[in-house]
Amino acid sequence: MMRLSRRTLLSLWGVSLVNLSLDARARARTDPAPKVTEVTGPGGVRAYLLREPTTPFVSLRFLFADAGAARDPAGRAGLAHMAAGLLDEGAGPHDSRTFRRLLEDNAIRLSFDADRDTFGGRLETLHETRELAFELLRLALLEPRFDEEPVARIRAQILAGLRRRENDPQVRAGRAWFRTAFPDHPYGRPTRGTPETVAAIDRDDLLGLVRERLARANLHIGVAGDITPEELARLLERTFGELPAEPAAGGIADAAPVEGGTVVERLPVPQSVVVFGHAGIDRHDPDFYAAYVANYILGGGGFSSRLTEEIREKRGLVYGVYTYLLDLAHAPLWMGGLATSNANVGEAVRLVAREARRMAEGEVTAREVEDAKTYLVGSFPLRFTSNDGVARMLAGISYQRLGRDYLERRNALVEAVTLEDVRRVSTRLFGRPILFAVAGEPEGIGSDRP
Repeated sequence: MMRLSRRTLLSLWGVSLVNLSLDARARARTDPAPKVTEVTGPGGVRAYLLREPTTPFVSLRFLFADAGAARDPAGRAGLAHMAAGLLDEGAGPHDSRTFRRLLEDNAIRLSFDADRDTFGGRLETLHETRELAFELLRLALLEPRFDEEPVARIRAQILAGLRRRENDPQVRAGRAWFRTAFPDHPYGRPTRGTPETVAAIDRDDLLGLVRERLARANLHIGVAGDITPEELARLLERTFGELPAEPAAGGIADAAPVEGGTVVERLPVPQSVVVFGHAGIDRHDPDFYAAYVANYILGGGGFSSRLTEEIREKRGLVYGVYTYLLDLAHAPLWMGGLATSNANVGEAVRLVAREARRMAEGEVTAREVEDAKTYLVGSFPLRFTSNDGVARMLAGISYQRLGRDYLERRNALVEAVTLEDVRRVSTRLFGRPILFAVAGEPEGIGSDRP
């Protein structure tokens, strides 16, 4: 087979992305609920596949459940984040430079990431280079090298990033919120660690994470692009089949966040950032879709939301305000944030609490519910405009145990929500004390929590 130059490969990437976007948008107009195939390898490795034969590349996303930062041992916070930065820095017979050159020369995109709950990654490859791409992923998962030079280099990058983040009010507010909400739970620890914990991580810690957390039983995979189920089954088995059957014991306990009050992180900036939230609703709760609609009305709808209308449009107090449902595995949350001048923090916080209270008291109209449902249903097909976005969604569907046919059922679940459902769930969701964390120099507001 003729070997294409790197420039040609990258050009094909660009053309394929454009074609995919056009094809997906056209498909969305006629088939907003594409059919997903469940593919299982000979050894039981399973993936959700949405085949797109018109684009000559494949995107794969994978997640390992309960393998993220919350599993980092005491004194080693930041281990998952550091490991994610190192798995593509040499594996098997290839040192860091050789491994990175193989990726670059063949236009293979491989990266890893970690959040509080999961450890995962992404792979994007052209059709002609996919055998090599899947082999490099296999080596990264099963034979990572963690050589001295890349470990020292990535550690230095992480430490430099931590120093920069100390002056970022968004980071400081978020960190303060989770530290206060979860004082005795792993969710309260910084996911990227601290200078002390990152400095303490060694090669044995990194190898232990790979050995103990990455297994077939907690693996969730989504794939989109030009590959048949038969071809994918073979590659799944070759790539993931040698992983341990089960992760090591040591799961995370469920938790309820501390609610109510204010914590202030003093930072000399002209504009404060506020992060707020309280307990949410589990993804499998019967009221989840009503909560999804209710959140859109209050703060999830961007410029259509009540919070934006009341705080930004009517009063000009904030630059932006938003809310969302955060489906943490062991503590589902309702979260939000805003940014405003130091002088306006107190008033903005008061208005967030007021609007949430109005929702909790049943002040919701039928028009608001119908408008929210129209947007949430109508915008859903736009999620299918990139292979990587589809693969990420499919991995998430597997991880959240929503079922292979979720894409076909999702809009009907939203459409079924009634005004009475939204009023009922708003009382349950928003009738809680809100915990506010502020980073900046807010005027007239201080901490009432340690």
